[in-house]
Amino acid sequence: MKAETTRRFEMSFSPGGGIHAGAPGQRRRWLRASPAALTLAPSVVVLLIAVYVFIGWSIVISFTSSKFAPNYDFVGLAQYARLWDSDRWNVAVTNLGLFSIAFMLISLVLGLLLAIFLDQKVRGEGAFRMIYLYPMAVSLIVTGTAWKWILNPGLGLEKLLQDLGITGIHVNWLIDPQMAVYTLVVAAVWQTAGFVMAIFLAGLRGIDGEIIKAARMEGAGTLRIYLTIIIPMLRASVFSVVVILIYQAVRSFDLVVALTNGGPGFSSDLPTTFMYNLTFSRGQLAQGAASSVMILLVVVALTVPYLYSEFKREHNDSL
Repeated sequence: MKAETTRRFEMSFSPGGGIHAGAPGQRRRWLRASPAALTLAPSVVVLLIAVYVFIGWSIVISFTSSKFAPNYDFVGLAQYARLWDSDRWNVAVTNLGLFSIAFMLISLVLGLLLAIFLDQKVRGEGAFRMIYLYPMAVSLIVTGTAWKWILNPGLGLEKLLQDLGITGIHVNWLIDPQMAVYTLVVAAVWQTAGFVMAIFLAGLRGIDGEIIKAARMEGAGTLRIYLTIIIPMLRASVFSVVVILIYQAVRSFDLVVALTNGGPGFSSDLPTTFMYNLTFSRGQLAQGAASSVMILLVVVALTVPYLYSEFKREHNDSL
């Protein structure tokens, strides 16, 4: 009897039974079956802490009276009221609207035209593709600095025109409050159009050529084929491009700092530069947090409806 009890006790702690066959065994089998989950777990934890926890903390701080250091003296929506009473903030929001619309439209059209050009199997396509994609390889700081030199009246394009004897053209956008924000558009399009071209070119190369041949046999011209057949079939590419361009438009902090630094005055400020200056230069932590929350809401307002409409359309198409 004693020997039987001892045998059962040993089996309960053996690798194949008892305690080891319960939850720990299931856990080991789950870890062996899910190596990807085990590998991604640390990065998910870091993401949750570094992004979502601090987003929540910023939202909380935006309802306080924090200045140089955080405190939890809650003042309700007072910081948001002060924010929208600020002329500088309203200029920054207006600039973001102008910059985003111009940047996205020009990048979409120019990228599509470049992709159509390369899709004609032109000679030297590889060289053209490299030239178009090169700006995307440099940082926004480098892009901003380069265009600051180009648009400098004493160093860049205007100086070149004067040396060529052309004196009637003045490229003084950097010192013109009405034009400064459009210098950001020019620089951003220069950097991004090649990337947009690559996405559209991949979409064009994925279209079945038999469809185009059939359309030509029906008498459709080139323009009609592109407008009614090819461009609608690029919907997935357009979706990807729009999401990326929205992200690029909102995160153009580096470009503004390098090219205009928000000037002249604050005529080319964007919400990101406004938030940085308010938080770190003027020590208005709570109001800076309020502006960051508004930026987050802008991103959500721009992307979520578009994402929803696209996913709903794909769902309806699959039915």
